[in-house]
Amino acid sequence: MKLRMKLLDFDLGSHEIFLNATDAERYGLKALDRVVLLPNGAREGVSSIVKIAHGSIPAGFVGIGKEVCDHFEAKEGAEVTILPASRPKSVDYIRKKLDGKTLKGEEIRAIIEDIAKGNLTDIELTAYACATYSYDMNIDEIVACIEAMVDTGERITFTRGPVLDVHSIGGVPGNKYAPITVSIVAANGLMIPKTSSRAISSACGTADFMEVVSPVEFPAESIKRMTEKVGGTLCWGGGVNLAPADDAIIRVEYPLSIDPHAQLLASVMAKKKAVGAQFVVIELPTGDGAKVESEEKARALARDFIAVGERIGIKVQCAVTYGGQPIGRAIGPVLEIREALQVLEGSENPTSLVEKACSLAGILLELGGAAGKGDGYALARETLRSGRALAKFREIVAAQGGNGNVTSESLKPGKFHFDVKAVQHGYVESIANKKLNRIARAAGSPRDKGAGIYLHLKKGRRVEIGEPIYTIYAEHEHKLKEAVALANQLNPFQIEGMIIEEVVE
Repeated sequence: MKLRMKLLDFDLGSHEIFLNATDAERYGLKALDRVVLLPNGAREGVSSIVKIAHGSIPAGFVGIGKEVCDHFEAKEGAEVTILPASRPKSVDYIRKKLDGKTLKGEEIRAIIEDIAKGNLTDIELTAYACATYSYDMNIDEIVACIEAMVDTGERITFTRGPVLDVHSIGGVPGNKYAPITVSIVAANGLMIPKTSSRAISSACGTADFMEVVSPVEFPAESIKRMTEKVGGTLCWGGGVNLAPADDAIIRVEYPLSIDPHAQLLASVMAKKKAVGAQFVVIELPTGDGAKVESEEKARALARDFIAVGERIGIKVQCAVTYGGQPIGRAIGPVLEIREALQVLEGSENPTSLVEKACSLAGILLELGGAAGKGDGYALARETLRSGRALAKFREIVAAQGGNGNVTSESLKPGKFHFDVKAVQHGYVESIANKKLNRIARAAGSPRDKGAGIYLHLKKGRRVEIGEPIYTIYAEHEHKLKEAVALANQLNPFQIEGMIIEEVVE
């Protein structure tokens, strides 16, 4: 059939087209059917997924989003031929994984290639994510997934080295170590092209809070140029075509708040391989409420990362850290980058953030040869105290198009806020990470940059009745009300008295 193109000025997330309901019925097409679009004069078509529009697309037209337009020179009103297409073979392989079976290398490659090309529906993509969540993958499957992810995207090759990188598996609120760690490492002459994800299961990712002070979306060539100029970057991995299939998978994982073991390994290591990293430090937060709740499981995951790194040519070192409560006091984009900046500006608090950032930087400094064995931490602390890390961070922000003179005082959270107060006296016995993440997300984080939570108390602290425990911030009043209602329901702080029982006789 032949229709005319109606260009839609927005991203659809995959290769989708919109047909008028009358046209769809006339040609026997249903929602989620596959077709090939062949513009006049084009030698190759673009595989697309049909969506039915009720009223927004006139009869005789086909609505085309930016993803499809990028594949050919689309013009408003130009004629295009639409041909029926068969279901990709990769769907059968996804079903095979849903049955708990092991996939061959070529089957995984077919799935990843179709994901990268946008050939799978969100339902099929979600089925793949759920299959890996339920049945995991062995190391051969993971390595095949990494290789396919890297091969279907861009790669960065640096002319000098060593090239280092660092990654936290996340899950712990307020884990804002990256601006500090990256700045310390780059200030000592090493290259660290840090690409980070947005939040998946947490309330805020590194890319989410870095976006407060600078752009984070750059092509691969820009990341290479900035890294070679100032030593480091703090960019969004999804903004560059490095392992693009990974970003599509993360998009469907986010609403489910899942991060499958196999996909976690593949996601992290594919991005590190694509960015040209030779040495990588992986942080594994461990404790109640963290993604990995026991040290035994953390050590097992560390061995997996190291084994995968050996298979793909990357030297990996893992650091198991305490993740039983938030890192620092700030949760949410503005609040987190403000707290990181305060440390760069010279604050010794919060100590948990200072210690983590410097410890990870110390490992990287030793791996990169900037410090001798056992001397990395001391060099990291000196770099932070001297102000060299702050100067380097401002260079990175400026290189990414932000305000290189940004200060912590200039960053303000959302104007709507509410203090959650203690209803009894005692000591903070525990803080539920996952509950805090849910409350911060209800307040609008990470999409609303000013939304989040500021903790006034941490574990072990004495608290009196009526004393503020934490403050919820939001940019919209209705979201603040939702977050407060959820906070009352979840009660993320457990406060206990020191006296267990009174014995009088």
